[in-house]
Amino acid sequence: MPAPLPAPTFDPGAAYPEVNDLHKALVAADWPAVQAVFANRDHGHRAMLVGMAGERSGTEPFLRRVYDHDPTDALAGALLGNSLIRTGWRIRSSYRAQHVSREQFDQFHDHLRRAEQVLIDVTARHPADSAAWTQRITIARGLELGQAEARRRYDRLAQHHPHHAPAQSSLLQKLCPKWSGDWDRAFAFARECGQAAPEGAPNAVVLAEAHLERWLDFDTDRERIAYVHSAPVIAEIMQAGLRSVLHPAYVDRDDWVWIRSVFALMFSLTGQWGPAASQFTVLGNLGTDYPWDYVDGAEGFTKYRNLAYAKGGRS
Repeated sequence: MPAPLPAPTFDPGAAYPEVNDLHKALVAADWPAVQAVFANRDHGHRAMLVGMAGERSGTEPFLRRVYDHDPTDALAGALLGNSLIRTGWRIRSSYRAQHVSREQFDQFHDHLRRAEQVLIDVTARHPADSAAWTQRITIARGLELGQAEARRRYDRLAQHHPHHAPAQSSLLQKLCPKWSGDWDRAFAFARECGQAAPEGAPNAVVLAEAHLERWLDFDTDRERIAYVHSAPVIAEIMQAGLRSVLHPAYVDRDDWVWIRSVFALMFSLTGQWGPAASQFTVLGNLGTDYPWDYVDGAEGFTKYRNLAYAKGGRS
């Protein structure tokens, strides 16, 4: 009998040990230790760590003190802004707008406005800061500032980092109908991201995400099944994979667990079990809250991993 597969974990520290060091430094309110975690990181890794720092609640007072001491410190500003955004989003919750109370919205918007004040200053002083600009795209979505403003913020980032996948993923959300966008613009942007990036880059994941969002938006299981079993969708998911995670030039770097998780799920939903199994093999028991929360989290991860290995083989 084969050994049982390990239970999935969505703890980012399991994939990126430096996240554990960052969280310890934040809890200890040790700014030099925080700085040490970020030392010599490239912009992509730095942006990823800033995003993950926001998962640790209760750090805002410490980060506010650091930022107020030196408002020119881009790292302090990006971390404070992220902390405010993540706290605000926890208050709002992930439910659709009709299920969020007026009080929740008021507190949510207050946190985003305070984050915007900080991040405006960061991006003015440091216009190439990918972490700050990515967060400002998220703010544009939460404050419903409009498609044009969200795209303007993305374009400012893209002047310095034209293939920053987390920013592209954030803008895609704004372009979807659930945030007052439409599918034509969402898919046009997603295809642009994949085609403009070099082969072997991760950016085609944005197209896989667009199909995931479209699948989720249908009202019935019958419609969802018909969508992911349609030949054009199956083909486009495969093409996205061949341009990114299945390409010989692809290398796991920043955010690789999220990228491979999206493809593992989309290959599974479209019944492409061999490619799905290949992603689960690399992931092992590692996953991310998004996209697995769309399919019951760890339960969905386990379900599709078992199916992928049973139908696609286990390398």
